[in-house]
Amino acid sequence: MSYPQPHPRFSVLSSSSLSSTDYVQSPTTASSTTRFSLPSVNTTPGSTTPKPPGQRPNIYDRPLNKTRTAEVSASAFAFLFSEVVQYTQKRVAGINDLERRLNTLGYRIGTRVLELQVWRTESTSKAPKRETRFLQALMSIHTQVWRTCFGKAADGLEKSVENDDEYMIVDNDPPITRNISVPRDLSSLSCSSFTAGIVEAVLDGLGFPARVTAHNTPTAQYPNRTVVLIKVEKSVLEREEALK
Repeated sequence: MSYPQPHPRFSVLSSSSLSSTDYVQSPTTASSTTRFSLPSVNTTPGSTTPKPPGQRPNIYDRPLNKTRTAEVSASAFAFLFSEVVQYTQKRVAGINDLERRLNTLGYRIGTRVLELQVWRTESTSKAPKRETRFLQALMSIHTQVWRTCFGKAADGLEKSVENDDEYMIVDNDPPITRNISVPRDLSSLSCSSFTAGIVEAVLDGLGFPARVTAHNTPTAQYPNRTVVLIKVEKSVLEREEALK
């Protein structure tokens, strides 16, 4: 019983029915007639393929320690953050929801900031130290975390005189709110909820669970003054008492 032969374009080449010269070209002919060709590979031992001119290095190839003092353009950072606020504002129902989402975004950043700082400390210090006391952890956030994120330390660290479980980090001029104009109907909005999320993530990662919020406290000298309020859990205070 005979079957119809498929079209040559959809059939598998067979040496029994077709000669190799009918479909396979010589290397010389193929290289001269083909439209696309693979780049040549240098097989010389020890040789490296040069990068095309003008190609920028990949940011993921940079050593983490050498980027410690690297800075991001303030205008680029302000533009990105303002777009984040506008994008989030269009997808929420009120101020509380907007601040909650900004806090969530900041929390994701804070987990990465803590991971980066721990890695740098362990790789550069012969005896890396983990903060086990709450006040030392707050001082680290006040200086190191603030400098890593905003290029400067915070302006103040205070403890509430009314409640033992409340601490405050004061920033007289937060960089993330310098170029943000809040409309009148959103006058109570604090875009520094993003910063509060960063602080909360770092505290959680260090083992000091707390609820962190941001509040606008403008003054005549500092109209953008912000207070990051930290309300630690009861277990943290009990542990501090046990370590005294």
